[in-house]
Amino acid sequence: MKLAERISRISVSQTMAVGEAAGKLRDQGVDVVDFGPGEPDFPTPENIKNAGIEAIHSNFTKYTPVGGIRDLKKAIVEKHTRDFGSKYDVSECLVNIGGKHAIFNIFAAAIDEGDDVIIPTPYWVSFADIARFVGANPVFLHTSEADGFRLTAAMLEKAITPKTRLVVANSPNNPSGAVIDDDEFIRIAKLCKQRDIYLLDDECYAYFLYDNRKPFSIGGHPEFRSHVMVAGSLSKTYAMTGWRIGFMLAPQEIVQACLKLQSHSTSNPNSIAQKAAIEALTGPQDSVAEMLREYAKRRQFIVERLRAIPGVACAEPGGAFYAYPNISSAYRKGIKDSLDFSVKLLERQHVAVVPGEAFGTNDHVRISYATSMETIEKGVKRLHDFMTSL
Repeated sequence: MKLAERISRISVSQTMAVGEAAGKLRDQGVDVVDFGPGEPDFPTPENIKNAGIEAIHSNFTKYTPVGGIRDLKKAIVEKHTRDFGSKYDVSECLVNIGGKHAIFNIFAAAIDEGDDVIIPTPYWVSFADIARFVGANPVFLHTSEADGFRLTAAMLEKAITPKTRLVVANSPNNPSGAVIDDDEFIRIAKLCKQRDIYLLDDECYAYFLYDNRKPFSIGGHPEFRSHVMVAGSLSKTYAMTGWRIGFMLAPQEIVQACLKLQSHSTSNPNSIAQKAAIEALTGPQDSVAEMLREYAKRRQFIVERLRAIPGVACAEPGGAFYAYPNISSAYRKGIKDSLDFSVKLLERQHVAVVPGEAFGTNDHVRISYATSMETIEKGVKRLHDFMTSL
């Protein structure tokens, strides 16, 4: 059977592959410490679950408008205004089936074949593959580990060419936890506008920032709105990964183009999940602060423990819930690369991590600390034992 050429441009997500490998061991009764999943270990808050249950009982189970119900779009726009000072209209909002869907639609609607997309490394696994799928060229811009993997306008300016169509900014970053400084983000947006380049602001982890830092959105600066596309998600913020609700905030032309695409692919987001999302956005926000407090404790613990392992360095994550330790010292002791490291760590110590090569760097692995302190302590001890055994 001959498959379409565009399918050969993309690879299977390594985060999914890690999950499958860990699952096989668990099925055999092995005690696996799984640092792979990029989702909160907290349950969806009760008020949100109850809103979904009420939607079922009231028979809100039919098709909705393709781009989401107006009440949900209004809730998204109003919360973004409250939190970031933005001034989006409901017509500039589209509800998607998760943040990944929003990003995929934006790439498909805004980028032509042959365009360049600048993607800072380390990067979330899907950015590069989505770019390739739509026929664009991912251009990887390597950030500095010594500077905490933060993107800067000066760095970006050197990478822009006449073929550049889109710049990806993911802050807080998956996998590194890097956070772009607010003033730097503004400089990046100004540069993109000057060069007539789109800026994709992926705000999936926007509410998980440490050290009393306040969430930031470049969408809150109307002077850049003609060139900014915000991709957001309720998945991490409200522990709603399985509900599959994301959104975009963008110029009307982009929204209408994505709406057209959505009408011929997925159609509307789940009706029940939309009602739950309204409650998430308009109801109590206590659960978000509670998760952040717990993540902050875990972050401090895991970074300290990782740095205590001989041969391991770890940049301080400013947000999200990932540590991205440098394990390259193991390459002098019989380990070939980050994939080999991850495979052998799983085989010998039954700890699942995602190899850095999935994110565009080969000296690191990603560790999710969206899991219990007991699991973190056990996993880091096993990682220590693995490193010292090489």
